[in-house]
Order: sequence, then structure tokens, then C-alpha cells
Amino acid sequence: MRIALAATCIGDVMFPQAPRATALLLERLGHEVHVPDGQACCGQMHVNTGYMAEAVPVVRNHVEAFSPVLDGEWDAIVVPSGSCTGSIRHQQGMVCRRAGLDALGARADAVAAKTYELSELLVDVLGLTDVGAYFPHRVTYHPTCHSLRMLHVGDKPLRLLRAVEGIDLVELPGAESCCGFGGTFALKNAETSTAMLADKMTSVKSTGAEVLTAGDSSCLMHIGGGLSRIRAGVRTLHLAEILASTRVSGPQTAGASSRADTTGGAR
Repeated sequence: MRIALAATCIGDVMFPQAPRATALLLERLGHEVHVPDGQACCGQMHVNTGYMAEAVPVVRNHVEAFSPVLDGEWDAIVVPSGSCTGSIRHQQGMVCRRAGLDALGARADAVAAKTYELSELLVDVLGLTDVGAYFPHRVTYHPTCHSLRMLHVGDKPLRLLRAVEGIDLVELPGAESCCGFGGTFALKNAETSTAMLADKMTSVKSTGAEVLTAGDSSCLMHIGGGLSRIRAGVRTLHLAEILASTRVSGPQTAGASSRADTTGGAR
């Protein structure tokens, strides 16, 4: 397949290892990965804080950057983030229609229909659970709120993780509870967010895991920051980094040999 990669803002600026690992994984599986030059924010931050009018040009840019999927240039779009996929699928068209831009809204919906969160693409579209990964570590998985409640990915990430060779996958107690991040929620409701984070960290530590993984870098940033402050000895890795790991390429180097340039250029 020819797959366009939406790197996401946080992936581009703070955690490039996640989109790079996504590209490496898909290329290893025999697919072409393209990274559109014009991509930027999906608009989720604007929408979630009530800036609907300001979100319109952001959404328009996203639709224009990924509209080649509608002309058959690519077969699908992949996003290594449940929250960004949720925004693309459930918010972008709505934002356009609220602004009276029905044609743009219809185009946004058409692009969204070709857009998949990573585990959705692997399991539902490519029909895979075993992607040939090797990761000999004790791991626990946190299902992020948007992937769980908005996208309903279910156990797809867990099915992918269970098939990883060498992994010791342990269940996270209270896994479906929010970590307390929620984007600007963590800023506007800091005390509540911190209390929720404390509960999540207690659950993570109880597993004895070396690694906490999830499908959203934002949640991993929040939980990982808390774990580092208490020196819990648990590192965080995006789901893509584990799935991209093999016997010859661990997560620290995932994406280093990928031909896809996640800083901008399409190939």
C-alpha cells in the first residue's frame, strides 16, 4: 500500500521517534510511506478550547495536505495518535459545517474516512497482529481515552503487543482510567490532573514493568514525566517503537534507517 503519514504536532516537535518508528514499521512490512510537506496541526487544541473559528484555517490546511488520498495518490493515511485521529474523524468536518463551509466539511469527512490510527491500520486494514517485532522486556499498556472512547480501538493494540516475540506483557490495573492529561485539562485543572496521575503511576508501578506503552505520545509525556520525578525506573515508549523493534534494531534506533523523511519531504 501507499500510505501517507500524519506525524502530528507533538511527534514533529517533541517525540519524532513515534512517527519515525511508524514509517520504519510500515516500510519493513513492504509498504510505501509518504510524508506530505504541507501538514501541520489537526486543529484539536483549538477545538477543545473553544476556538472554532480559529480552527477553520488549520483544518483547511490539513485537508489540503492530505487530499491526494482522494485522488488515489495514496491508499490510506496513518496517524500514530488516537487523539489526533479522533479529532480528524470527529471534529474537522463539524468545524467546517459550523462555519458554513459545507463543501470543505464534506472533503474533510472524505479524508477522515481514509485516516486510521496505527493499530486500526495494522489490524483492520492490513489484517495483521504479528508484525515481526522483538522486544524482550516487561511491558504494560495504557489505553488512552480518545483511542478507547472515541475511536473504540478495543483490544487491537493488545493483540499486536501479545504477538511481539520475547515480550512479557502484564495487565495494567485500572487501565481504562484516565491518566489526567487531557491536553489543556492538565493546565486548567492542575490539582485534579495531578491526583489522577498519581493513581495511574501507582497502577504502573504495581505491575513491575520496565516499560509503559500507549498509542499517544501526549499521555506518555504526562505519565512519563510523573514517573521520572519519583524515579520509578519505568520508561515510556510509543506503541510504534515497540512494534518497530527487531532483533537487529531496538526502539532507541527505530526509524534511523527509514527512507521516509518525517521532517517534511514526501517520497
